[in-house]
Amino acid sequence: MSEKDPTESWEKVPFKTETRQILNILIHSLYSEREVFIRELISNASDALTRMQFELLTNRHVVDADAEPGIWISGDPEAKTLTIRDTGIGMDAQELADNLGTIAHSGARAFIEAAASQPSAISDIIGQFGVGFYSAFMAAESIEVVSRSYRPDDSAARWIALDEETFSIQPAEKTDRGTTILIHLKEDAQEFAQEDRLREIIRKHSDFIPHPIYLGSGLEPVNQQSAVWRKQPSALKDEDYTNFYHQFTLDHQEPLLKLHLSVDAPVQMYALLYVPPSPERSIFSPRKDEGVKLYARKVLIQEYSKDLLPPYLRFVDGVVDSEDLPLNVARESVQSNRVMAQLKRVITNKLVDALNTLGKEQPEKYAQFWKVYSRYIKEGIATDPEALVPLTPLLRFQSAKNPDVLTSLEEYTAASPSHQDKIYYLLGDDDRLLASSPHLEGFKAQGTDVLLMADPLDSFVLLKLDQFDGKELVNAAQVDAPAPASDESNSEPDSTLSDEQRSQVLEQIREVLGDRVTDVRATDRLVESPARLVDADGAMKPEIQRVYRLLNQEMDAPKKVLEVNLHHPLIQRLAQAPSASTVAPLVIEQLYENALLLEGSLPDPGKMIARIQNLMAAALEKPHGE
Repeated sequence: MSEKDPTESWEKVPFKTETRQILNILIHSLYSEREVFIRELISNASDALTRMQFELLTNRHVVDADAEPGIWISGDPEAKTLTIRDTGIGMDAQELADNLGTIAHSGARAFIEAAASQPSAISDIIGQFGVGFYSAFMAAESIEVVSRSYRPDDSAARWIALDEETFSIQPAEKTDRGTTILIHLKEDAQEFAQEDRLREIIRKHSDFIPHPIYLGSGLEPVNQQSAVWRKQPSALKDEDYTNFYHQFTLDHQEPLLKLHLSVDAPVQMYALLYVPPSPERSIFSPRKDEGVKLYARKVLIQEYSKDLLPPYLRFVDGVVDSEDLPLNVARESVQSNRVMAQLKRVITNKLVDALNTLGKEQPEKYAQFWKVYSRYIKEGIATDPEALVPLTPLLRFQSAKNPDVLTSLEEYTAASPSHQDKIYYLLGDDDRLLASSPHLEGFKAQGTDVLLMADPLDSFVLLKLDQFDGKELVNAAQVDAPAPASDESNSEPDSTLSDEQRSQVLEQIREVLGDRVTDVRATDRLVESPARLVDADGAMKPEIQRVYRLLNQEMDAPKKVLEVNLHHPLIQRLAQAPSASTVAPLVIEQLYENALLLEGSLPDPGKMIARIQNLMAAALEKPHGE
């Protein structure tokens, strides 16, 4: 059958070949989100209304010049129909044929190719290629469109498709301007005639369409129309942002941070983003996945877009809206979309800047953020090479001088003496053990602060972060700490022990500990502690050792060097003890395990108990002659 001009005949006209292919794909495929066809039809109606508004700016000689711009949607469960009506610009018979009977060849071909390669994502790519109207066939047995153009001399026309093979165009009786779509629903699509279901779909996908949407016999619009994120920040109060957050997330708590963006370059964008008080979603939260809502011209195109933020900012919630994105950009094409890449870069930079500002201007609130989200920031530094520089200023640590206050690297360097060219840190597994570590004694004696890092992720951060502001980060356990001033040394002078006694006590300790240590040597870097364990020269860095351990990777723990404080009373008495003393070996064993305990590497503390009890008994033993 040859194709005829539908404006000259009421007979059935076959769809173009590409159109039939598209309809076949849509009708005979399975979809997890068939509801998107309502989104598409509402978007089309909204476009028709917007075009009419532009026309009215220069032309008042139109049909129904004073008609209310709006969209009316109603379902009839008994008749199994869905009706969508608008007062937009309308179409005549030729425009119905052009717009509904054919699809631009390039768009049709691109859709068919995309559908063939991505059969599970058809509902996400429908609108991208100009085939949005045809998505209605996912739910429709037949479709009837009646339209009246805005031009007074045009006549109304009816477009009817009873199947996916043919359509017909006929004259129609319609005096008011706009388009009415009547869909006869399939048996398995009856839900779309239910008012509650329609309200849910409108609020999910089209809540911020700029024209009112009326449902059923309702006199009030069911959509918000005014998108908060598109308003100027100067026009909003704190309570407006908080109220939107509560409504958007159903979280009754206050967000830790909100960021409202209106950007024109390098990409046009509106965004309203929040940092929730917790990354854990409550059972009442409407958010079922990570990602922000992505809108194109106030139409939702992705409910959970994971491509607008790097993984380390996945806790951020909110909306992003851009005029530069095509409607319904496919998920599979998002990553290669230049606009999306620009949006991601702008949003990420703005969020990091906002967190930096929060840390400087509201340190107490930032401390709340850090307590909850520090692992995400550290994850970013450890896994994303591009994140190292921007995220490093967000890091916070306790320090030996201020264990109860969070300190940034910038604050640490600002408080350090001008001659200090290093940033010292100490790794461990427990805050309390770190604060009392013997490695700190030399630093404390000189007044040098040391950052305390007890979080397992700190080791991963240190594998990437080796300097800040031109100053090297150095492990306090691996370097010679500044020697304490002589008047801060232990009151017992070194002369208490002879050179022979010094050598003998070190040798005695070596004999007792055997190959559990690589060496035993004297140190003047301790003040209050009798001994400490340090890595031998050439040993694997402590950061790498911890990473291996945290990842459960097989690794032979390197043996350490025991450094002994010969000024300490305990060591001096040990050196002066009789060579046949039975207590001395117990003391040496306990010294070693005490050092292991402070390092967080004592395998079985329970085995200490018997030895400690023996030492207690020896301490209470009566001298001869009593």
